[in-house]
Amino acid sequence: MKRPVSVLVVIHTPAGEVLMLERAAHPGFWQSVTGSQEGDESLIETAQREVAEETGIVAATADFVDWRLTNRFEIFAEWRHRYADDITHNVEHVFSLCVPADQAVRIAPDEHLAYRWLPWRDAAAACFSWSNRDAILMLGQRG
Repeated sequence: MKRPVSVLVVIHTPAGEVLMLERAAHPGFWQSVTGSQEGDESLIETAQREVAEETGIVAATADFVDWRLTNRFEIFAEWRHRYADDITHNVEHVFSLCVPADQAVRIAPDEHLAYRWLPWRDAAAACFSWSNRDAILMLGQRG
């Protein structure tokens, strides 16, 4: 069973371009890196693992910025079977990772169909998730 604890990692360049991934299970749904905490790994280790799995980007834990921001949301009905019967909500922890503009990306084809780099405003507008949209808007405000 999955734990109802996850990370959201907004990957961006110094110029504010944000990496967006198109979900394989939902074509047209664009998002940042997300994933659930596994075993006894720390949240930063979850962020590091998910970024490597979903994008091929290998970054040191020190490269991630923990925003100390959490979002609580209802788990979509179609994904509830992955959790214990009494679990209905997830707590998401927000991180960011700044990478060079020429960063190579290798998506996981079982999870994503495509990727694209977008200016932060366009990336926020492309998100299907309110928490992802809000995080990208906050990234833009951080400058």
